[in-house]
Amino acid sequence: MAHIIAVVNQKGGVGKTTTAINLGAYLAAHGKFVLLVDLDPQSNATSGLGLDPCQLEQGTYEALMGDSQIRDVIVPTQVEGLKLAPSTPSLAGAAVELKDVERREFRLADMLLEVRNDYDYILVDCPPSLGLLTINGLSSVDKVLIPVQAEYYALEGLSQLLRTIGMVKEALKPELEIMGAVVTMFDGRNRLSNDVMEELHSHFPDRVFRSVIPRNVRLAEAPSFGRPIMEYDPWSKGAKAYERLTKEILDIENSH
Repeated sequence: MAHIIAVVNQKGGVGKTTTAINLGAYLAAHGKFVLLVDLDPQSNATSGLGLDPCQLEQGTYEALMGDSQIRDVIVPTQVEGLKLAPSTPSLAGAAVELKDVERREFRLADMLLEVRNDYDYILVDCPPSLGLLTINGLSSVDKVLIPVQAEYYALEGLSQLLRTIGMVKEALKPELEIMGAVVTMFDGRNRLSNDVMEELHSHFPDRVFRSVIPRNVRLAEAPSFGRPIMEYDPWSKGAKAYERLTKEILDIENSH
């Protein structure tokens, strides 16, 4: 059965989707079968893998609403071993439409049961909010990976996110675990970046990944070409950092 991991932070622009895409690509490069679920109405994971959300006939919205089977919305990507359940603009209406639906917090969990045996890893790219879609994401996974930008405001939203994860754990998914926090957009020359690192280590003793994702122009450019960094510029600092993070995650999973 697949390891299911949510990539979550309610703050936008912290490298969440970049992490989901590149972790998925590197896991696939390690021979794993990976499904990336785009649960964000902004569809950045979908466009970041070279698909135009507006041209797609169906996606995660149709699967959540029960209009399509999840298997029917999954599409291949140009990375061998990495598949995508894409998001389309219609996903923006899902939170409102799911409000009165039975088991509304578990729509994604129920949906993923159908394909859980088809993959080694399922990554869920959650929207930058703490609404019903993110609750669905958290209720469907085993573990949570939190990208945290190395800047002052990053830590303010973290306590709110941890409260939400705690609530989901208590009310909906007792076995939910925090896998760890990964520091993104790190600039070692900047004292603030180092302060944030220290603060994070005090929040998450033993839960901050050693692999740190640097600020990197190539990493920022790759999504506009619809490619993960390992295909766009495999020798860049950003690529090396995501390669290290992937190995670190595989080591953790193998040691359990």
